[in-house]
Amino acid sequence: MKKLESKSVVLLRHHLKALRLPTIGQECEKVAARCAADNHDHLTYLLELTEAELLERERKAAERRLKAARFPVLKSLESFDFTARPSVNKVMITELARCEFIDRRENVLFVGNPGTGKTHLGIALSAAACAKGYRVRFYRVTELVTQLIEARDEHVLLGLRGRLAKLDLLVLDEFGYVPASKTGAELLFDVISTAYERTSLMVTTNLPFDHWTEVLGSERLTGATLDRLTHRCHIIETRGESYRLRDAKARITRGAGEGRAEGTSSALEPALEGGGGSR
Repeated sequence: MKKLESKSVVLLRHHLKALRLPTIGQECEKVAARCAADNHDHLTYLLELTEAELLERERKAAERRLKAARFPVLKSLESFDFTARPSVNKVMITELARCEFIDRRENVLFVGNPGTGKTHLGIALSAAACAKGYRVRFYRVTELVTQLIEARDEHVLLGLRGRLAKLDLLVLDEFGYVPASKTGAELLFDVISTAYERTSLMVTTNLPFDHWTEVLGSERLTGATLDRLTHRCHIIETRGESYRLRDAKARITRGAGEGRAEGTSSALEPALEGGGGSR
C-alpha cells in the first residue's frame, strides 16, 4: 500500500508541476493530514489548497510589481511622521492609499522644500498601488529625461513611450532640481501629455508652480504642462524644516553637549585630586 501511495504522490507532483501549481505541490500532504485530522471533506481540502496557491501567486506578483517599479528604497506610511508635518492631511493620504485615484486617472502632486517627506509619501503610496495590483514605475525626472533623449537618438523612443503608456501610475520624482534642455523639456511634456486622462501621474517638486518655467524654459510649455497635471489633481504641501537638516542640527547639539561635559569633567579632575590629598 505504501508503494502505491508513494507512486501516487510522485505522479501528483509531476502533474502539478506540469500544471504550474507549485504551492499545491508543496502543501498537498500537509493540508491532507490536517483535513483528515479535522474530518474535513474533499471539497474543503481542495478549497484550502487552491486558496494557498492563489495567495502565493498574489504575493509573488506583488513582489514582481515592486521590483519593476524600481523604487530607490521602500517606504511605508506607517514610518512617516505626520506629527512633524501638520500641513500634510493624514486623512487625505489614507484615502489616496486606497488607490481609487488611479482608477479615476487622477494625479497627485507633492509640493514642498527638500527633505520634507515628499519622496517618502510618493514611494509609500506607489508601493501600496503595487500591492493592489497596479503597474507602477518610479523615475527621477532627470533620469527619465536622459532616457528619453537617448531613446530618441537611438530611434527606440516609440518603444519607451509604449512601455510608459502601459503603466497605471507613473511617478516623477524631484521635478525642478535640474533645468531641462529644450529637447528634454519637450520630451517630458510629451510623456505628461500622453498620460493625460490615461495614466495617473505622481509628481514631487520643490518648486512653486510660478517657477516651473525655470525647468521647462518656456511659458507656453509650462502652462500646457500644468494644465494637464493639475486637472483632476490632489495637491499636497509638505511645509516645514528638512528632516535631514533637523537631524544634522540635533547631532551637532548632542556633540557640543558631550564636548562640554567632557571639558567640565577634565577641569574638575585636578581639583578633586587636590582635594583628596589635603584630606
